[in-house]
Amino acid sequence: MKTEYENITPDKGSSFKVLRWRSHEDRFFWHQHPEYEIVYIHKGTGKRHIGQHLSHFEEGALMFIGPNIPHLNFGYGADNEHEEIVIQLRHDFLGESFLQSPELHAIKRLFELSKQGLNFHGKTQRNVASQMLRMPSLNYFERLIQLLLILQELATTKEYNLLKINGISYEHSHREEARIRQIYAFVEKNYRSEIDLQTVADLASLTVPSFCRYFKKITQMTFTDFVNEYRVKQACKMFTQNPSVTDVCYTNGFNNLSHFTKTFKSVTGKTPREYKKELV
Repeated sequence: MKTEYENITPDKGSSFKVLRWRSHEDRFFWHQHPEYEIVYIHKGTGKRHIGQHLSHFEEGALMFIGPNIPHLNFGYGADNEHEEIVIQLRHDFLGESFLQSPELHAIKRLFELSKQGLNFHGKTQRNVASQMLRMPSLNYFERLIQLLLILQELATTKEYNLLKINGISYEHSHREEARIRQIYAFVEKNYRSEIDLQTVADLASLTVPSFCRYFKKITQMTFTDFVNEYRVKQACKMFTQNPSVTDVCYTNGFNNLSHFTKTFKSVTGKTPREYKKELV
């Protein structure tokens, strides 16, 4: 199964990301990322596939997933409306020594347990769910305080069970993580222009053939496919502003409409014009 490596950027002005995700018949997205992830399913039921764990989740499910654990997007295959609140953060989102503080001993243990996947229930689930529902409307300082309260509640409760992803470690070394982040940052900054493979290989201190093998081993996709998919995702965001297909094509690094249309359809299942029409 192809695992996509997702690049997550904290919200502007914040050290972590909060999003409310609504979807219906979401596309299959088997992915991983170096961030920890707290997920609350506000609406919908479906399949929970995390690592090698497979089960069914109900509306109200609350999960904490550790870093670099491949998992399926929870909205995939939803028969009805699906809505979730997601918090994504790195272990060092408040600094390298954040978890070394004695006051955070319980939270440090929570982070370790999350690498097996955690499912919360009971009063803890209800309390944290109500807190997460409020988070998108809070300012960034209030979000940070709320997140720390959520982490402390999850860290001190006994109302949880391990999803037991078979104890497999999906973590990359710090060096690999830093290299991947550097590559992603380069693409994010330069995707509108032509990206030279030699330049990216030099950035990773590898030869071009070695870089291509390395990138595919880590992400399960070629670097070219990754760049094209990133450009398509940016194009999708741009379409919400109702520009022309031609403008979207050339603004997002594609050299001709034919290639843009073919690539866009391979990623989304729709042509750019079909996608734009559905947004109107």
